Amino acid sequence: MDLWRRLRGVVCALVALYLIAPLVIVVIISFSAASFLQFPPPGFSLRWYVNLFGDPAWTDALTVSIQILIPSATLATLLGTAAAYALVRGRIPGASIVGAALMLPIIVPGIITAAALFGVYRSLGLNGTLTGLIIGHVVITMPYVVATVSSGLRTMDPRLDDAAATLGAPPLAAFRRVTLPLLLPAILSGLLFAAVASFDELIVSLFVSTARVRPVAVQMWSNIRGDVDPTIAAIASLCFAFAFLALLAEGVLRRRTGTEGP
Repeated sequence: MDLWRRLRGVVCALVALYLIAPLVIVVIISFSAASFLQFPPPGFSLRWYVNLFGDPAWTDALTVSIQILIPSATLATLLGTAAAYALVRGRIPGASIVGAALMLPIIVPGIITAAALFGVYRSLGLNGTLTGLIIGHVVITMPYVVATVSSGLRTMDPRLDDAAATLGAPPLAAFRRVTLPLLLPAILSGLLFAAVASFDELIVSLFVSTARVRPVAVQMWSNIRGDVDPTIAAIASLCFAFAFLALLAEGVLRRRTGTEGP
């Protein structure tokens, strides 16, 4: 058993190293003094971070991403939490079918969802607008919230709500004072998943954005196809740091609530 544990630990460490090594290389290149992508870098410099925050194209893209991330993650969390509560605690006919349908945006190829949104937006005039991007990101990110909150609800004893009702609490008060405090770590975990997914979303953003309204993922795609310099490594490092911190926080919340991620 000790040999098996050690072997399993070595395999896990090798897999983690295999997955993380490319990201570490990108971070190192972001501090390169070279004028192009080069590894190992010839020297240390912060010029590409200065260029990142001094270039209007990148700062505008970061601003647009934040303007999309905050409302889309918030709406996805509210709608996903309500849907999860209805599916787990409600008596909805065909709840399994409805739940499967809510998972479709992360199951079907993203280009199908993006093309469908593009077709609908053409008649509504939403292509190239913040509203259209926010709606698209809500569609993509809400399944993560539904999965996380549903997992949290299934670990909770439903008799707690019955006990609150027996003591005279109306349904809304029972939810606010009993269910919500216990479910809050799972809800926050879903919020973090939605925020990371929104910040990294490319395909939907690529279809419904324009040159004037484009999030950072689309700007990265545009930059990598043209004149590539280590600025792309700098923004990639920031994206990696954001995702790492968000997932680290999600892991802490998941341990507190005893739920599993999507």
